[in-house]
Amino acid sequence: MQSWSWLIFGLLSALFAALVAIFGKLGLGKIDTTLATTARAAVMFVFLLLTTGFMGKLSGLGSIDAKGWFYIILAGVAGALSWLCYFWALRIGRASQVAPIDRLSVVFVIILAALFLGEKIGWKSGVGATLVTVGAILIALA
Repeated sequence: MQSWSWLIFGLLSALFAALVAIFGKLGLGKIDTTLATTARAAVMFVFLLLTTGFMGKLSGLGSIDAKGWFYIILAGVAGALSWLCYFWALRIGRASQVAPIDRLSVVFVIILAALFLGEKIGWKSGVGATLVTVGAILIALA
């Protein structure tokens, strides 16, 4: 039987991502978005370092091979660029506009996973991606 724990963590991820938009918008004020993103990243680094240490997993860093580090570094740079753009968008747009457009990442993942990971796009995924796209645009334009 398939575990549904992925769904619980996925929903928690969505909830925390929503809080990023709300707290980010509230915290930006007149702060430079690059500085705010850097501060957020520093807080995340310390929090994750403490969490990883508490879980006793820091020693596992040595087990990451060169290929793993390469892609982890690329993911980190992509994440940083995403956060920079997200905070810039929050600075000039409404959180209720920015968040749905940001969630178009789901559609980009489906497309990029098909192109680079060989994952298949079935008709359900295609229709779902189309609905997500239309929904994000409608919410953002409301």
